[in-house]
Amino acid sequence: MRGGEQQAVVALRQGDLVAAQLPANETALLQYVRLLTVHSYKASSGDVTQLERHGWSRDQITECVYVTALFALFNRISDAFGLQDPNYDQVPADSRPTNLAERIDTELQ
Repeated sequence: MRGGEQQAVVALRQGDLVAAQLPANETALLQYVRLLTVHSYKASSGDVTQLERHGWSRDQITECVYVTALFALFNRISDAFGLQDPNYDQVPADSRPTNLAERIDTELQ
């Protein structure tokens, strides 16, 4: 992995879209994913229009919504049943993804 790519990976794991330095259309899509993940009740058709202005098709946006919703579903099921990843502790702490929802809630306080 090249230096710039590694920097982007680290930044994305930390939920830092600015430091990731992605193309504007990818940043817009990830901001939409963040909105759906943390504050889905605030999503509107205007958000979809904005993504279309960034070059995303309706099919691509729809797929993004499905994937985001599936991750939320799997996380809720895992949380509800207390399922743990048996290998989680083997992942170095600096390589673990941050809990984005908790981080954003902390930043909003």
